[in-house]
Amino acid sequence: MDLRSDYPFWLLDKGILYTYPSLLNDIKTDVAIMGAGISGALAAWHLRHAGFKTVIVDKRHVGMGSTAASTALLQYEIDTPLSELIIKRGERDAVRSYLLCLKAIDDLEAICGNWKEAAFTRRPSLQYASYKKDVALLKKEYELRKQHGIAVQWLNDNDIKNKFGFEKDAGILSRDAAEVKAYSLTHALLHKCRSLGVEVYDHTAITHFSEHKNGVELKTEDGKKIKARKLVIACGYESAQYVPKKIQTLQSTYAIVSEPATTDHHWYRNALIWETARPYLYLRTTDDNRIVIGGKDDDFSDPRKRDKALPVKAKALEQAFKKLFPNIHFRTDFKWAGTFASTKDGLPYIGHLPGKPHTYFALGFGGNGITFSVLAAQMITNMALGLQDDDARLFNFNR
Repeated sequence: MDLRSDYPFWLLDKGILYTYPSLLNDIKTDVAIMGAGISGALAAWHLRHAGFKTVIVDKRHVGMGSTAASTALLQYEIDTPLSELIIKRGERDAVRSYLLCLKAIDDLEAICGNWKEAAFTRRPSLQYASYKKDVALLKKEYELRKQHGIAVQWLNDNDIKNKFGFEKDAGILSRDAAEVKAYSLTHALLHKCRSLGVEVYDHTAITHFSEHKNGVELKTEDGKKIKARKLVIACGYESAQYVPKKIQTLQSTYAIVSEPATTDHHWYRNALIWETARPYLYLRTTDDNRIVIGGKDDDFSDPRKRDKALPVKAKALEQAFKKLFPNIHFRTDFKWAGTFASTKDGLPYIGHLPGKPHTYFALGFGGNGITFSVLAAQMITNMALGLQDDDARLFNFNR
């Protein structure tokens, strides 16, 4: 699957940070991980620290799939608003899902403390009402979050004008959000994992795997075999081919990055910004004073159609920014497009399919892909250890 257009900013910014060999021999391991993006790297990190001998493989080079195209906004908010998720999943499960994402940001911060190059930075987050009609539902969302102990502040039109400089009727300012360089973090994790004994192989495509009584056997396109006690599938949107039912809807999404600014302050604490409209516009800054804008999603995933639309979409994103911030200079320096997936409730799929006890899925779909990947790595590690994880049911395939 063609997951992104050429030349996302993060790839050009850092290039190929570390290189890894392809698999040349048959091997045995405790856990094999398919997918060396941010999801697979986090899984490898947790599994190795739990004592598992671990092998990770990818048909591409490390981090070169969706991870290289991620805009990497870290938020506890799920694409499905809490009020809607309560209707879909019940109040207890919906609130717990939000609180787990909140904790995942803290947990990722602890991991990123090892590497400055990951550029993990705490930010507040503003979700504004795109239209006047959205205010009532947004206020309900604010009250629900506050009721359940999430640190939020209600902003009226004057508050938004004073803090951010643009005019919207209302918004929720959340204390807890962050940004990270997903591509750099992926390489940092796997480089360290390799020094701890994890075997990392890229340019190694798995063409077949089968589950047996005591484990899983994988075969590469070159005929090499990997025998493992457990398998983790962390191939992102390409993982759907291994699931017998439809669990995702694919779309195309677009992003642009500005030239570096002369100031390191663009708006209130350089908060992450997003809106209530669907598809939503979202913004963040970078550590070298650029502005990242994403959105203008399309309900198709054809890569040729997606890439052809990129110039028009990039211009539309730039115009949307200038409408919000007419006094901030913005000139597009990089633009790219990628595949994006959503689920029926906005939640990830984590765990194993019925009758496949040795194969786990770490599928962090949606706008919260990285925080979902943290949860997947933690939960799958607990499952592999035989530990009870009461939260795992929230994201299983039976929901």
